[in-house]
This record gives sequence, C-alpha cells and structure tokens, in this order.
Amino acid sequence: MPGRFFRLSAPQRRFLAEAFCLLAFARFAILLIPFRGIAPFLGQVMAESASHDPENAGLADRISWAVQTAARHTPWQSKCLAQAMAAKMMLKRRKVCSTLYLGLAKEKGGAVSAHAWLRCGERILTGTPAHEQFTVVAHFAESCP
Repeated sequence: MPGRFFRLSAPQRRFLAEAFCLLAFARFAILLIPFRGIAPFLGQVMAESASHDPENAGLADRISWAVQTAARHTPWQSKCLAQAMAAKMMLKRRKVCSTLYLGLAKEKGGAVSAHAWLRCGERILTGTPAHEQFTVVAHFAESCP
C-alpha cells in the first residue's frame, strides 16, 4: 500500500490518514471503555437522520471509501463497529448527519452475532451488505438542522 498511497491525490491521502487515525481511536475506545460510556458520543438513542441527503452523497462516498480502505490496512482489527464509529466521526466533523445501527442475528446452533453499520442519506457507508441479515436493536443519530 505505501507505493499506492503516494499515487493518490492529496485529498484522498488526507481522507485515508484521517480514517486510519479514527479507526485507531475507535478500536482503542471499544477495547477500553464499556459501551454505555461510548453510546452518548454516537448520538441520540433511537433517533434517525434524514433518509434523503443528495447534497452530501459525494462526501459520504469518499468517507466510505477511505474508512473501508484504511480498515483493510490497519495492523489491528478494524471490524464493523470501529468502521461505523470512524465514518460517523468523519461525517460529524463535517456537519453531515448519519445514523449508526446496531443489529443482532441468531446463527445456526443458537449463537448470536452482532453487527454495526452506518447510513448517511440513502447510502450504507459501512457494514454492507451483511447488514440486511440483522435485526436492528438500537440506532443513534445526532440532531440535524
């Protein structure tokens, strides 16, 4: 990736660097802070952002690309919740509303699995396409103008 990184445009490199740092921050928070301590920073519980936001579609797509690309290259695990949190922080910094969803699914044998994904407007930015298999148990959105 180092060679490819420098072939990217300066804005793409900045987005990737920001995503990488926020993935580290999110992973650190997930490991060290109980979820009840993280939840207030995710937004208002059981609130939803607008499902139509065409003016921020390009920005949302760039953030989605940056987070997913950076997540593939972190030396630590950057799973669904860390990705959703990182993308949400990037959007919030730019005053773009989003909704982070938490879902559960029952697997064969009775085990329960969890998943997180982030929606901005009509787009699912992280956690797709697996999100369709999960039942939403909570969602978080910030107050939007």
